[in-house]
Amino acid sequence: QVQLVESGGGLVQAGGSLRLSCVVSGRTASINAMGWFRQTAGKEREFVAAITWSGGSTFYGTSAKDRFTISRDSAKNTAYLQMNLLKPEDTARYSCAVKPWNGGSIRTGYTYWGQGTQVTVSS
Repeated sequence: QVQLVESGGGLVQAGGSLRLSCVVSGRTASINAMGWFRQTAGKEREFVAAITWSGGSTFYGTSAKDRFTISRDSAKNTAYLQMNLLKPEDTARYSCAVKPWNGGSIRTGYTYWGQGTQVTVSS
């Protein structure tokens, strides 16, 4: 099993920044990639960004490009999401997830999920 705990969410004004963290524990050797997703009430979950655990290749959803940066510290079993130039439409609950197996789209195949952290951007 793999456990994930997110932190770093909060209330920020438009134009501000936040850095989310996701600490992974358990069978970390099974991690192929880690991703960040977000969801608001009544909407489908949206892919934000992902990073391959060994090579560090990064992938971004449309909403995250040019503003968000995903990174990881393998030694600390932690993934980060640096979010800059935040907009009110970025308001959502952000969750990190682990993709154990290589193959398929980087946007799918996530098996383990954290509880999420709320990000609220005021205008």
